[in-house]
Amino acid sequence: MPLGTNNVTVTTAATFIPEIWSDEIVAAYKKNLVLANAVMKMSFKGKKGDVVHIPAPTRGSAAVKAAGSQVTLIAATETEVQVAIDKHYEYSRLIEDIVEAQALNSLRNFYTADAGYSLAKQVDTDLIQLGRAFNGATVGTNDYATSNATTKAFIGGDGTTAYNSTTSNASALTDAAIRRTIQRLDDNDTPMDGRFFVIPPSSRNTLMGLARYTEQAFVGNGNAIRNGEIGQLYGIPVFTTSNADTGAGNSTTDRICLMGHRDAMVLVEQIAVRSQVQYKQEYLATLFTSDTLYGVKAVRTTATTGQALSSSAFALAVPA
Repeated sequence: MPLGTNNVTVTTAATFIPEIWSDEIVAAYKKNLVLANAVMKMSFKGKKGDVVHIPAPTRGSAAVKAAGSQVTLIAATETEVQVAIDKHYEYSRLIEDIVEAQALNSLRNFYTADAGYSLAKQVDTDLIQLGRAFNGATVGTNDYATSNATTKAFIGGDGTTAYNSTTSNASALTDAAIRRTIQRLDDNDTPMDGRFFVIPPSSRNTLMGLARYTEQAFVGNGNAIRNGEIGQLYGIPVFTTSNADTGAGNSTTDRICLMGHRDAMVLVEQIAVRSQVQYKQEYLATLFTSDTLYGVKAVRTTATTGQALSSSAFALAVPA
């Protein structure tokens, strides 16, 4: 039978070729990641299981060696961090044939960019919420007030006053609060290298209005490839993201900044961002789905009364 003129070819069906969808979505996903690029990341791709076990050895201390005596042996009971792979998110569109026939190719570009952005935002949101809970708050509750003698967040004005969601005492970010937060990391023996500072757009606006941050203390990195990085503050990369705009406590006007170290949290990906398409004849449409499977976990969160002395992340409450 001779070939007709209405065959579906790679040209006419180019909009729905999976490879194109996948490439564009992965690019959009990577482009929109902010905090996920600043913390520890592990690939669990192709491996079975729902929990990853990460050793968490205890730091040892040097001992004086006395002449003629045995060396001091360190015998610590090592622990581990268990990361549950329990976050499976998807983005789906059912695109009818009439849309494929009449819509511009830019529609596909929008869907791929939107899918990548949505999944990236979800991953970053999970990490930001996790980081904010280091000082005693419950993950996902936005409870950053003071309770049970545990300071969960400090206000941006001085970095020493406990944030209270009931009275909404958040204040604009200041140099004093930033330096005090850096000192907390220093006091915890947190390595200088690998630190990050995530702020909402409102705090970026505050920083841009302070002369010292547009001169020497806030130096941009012209070669930065990480999305969202707007410069370096006292040697710490600063990232801005609207994900940090989630209201704190019962307030809809307060925001949380987060300063920490890359080893404070871990992101484990079991299924990296992927895309799949399937033609649904019963709907005369093509089902497009992009998804990812991952887990996030805090690694250094040990707290003592009044302050998280072993924490590698601290939160500052600021107004919108």
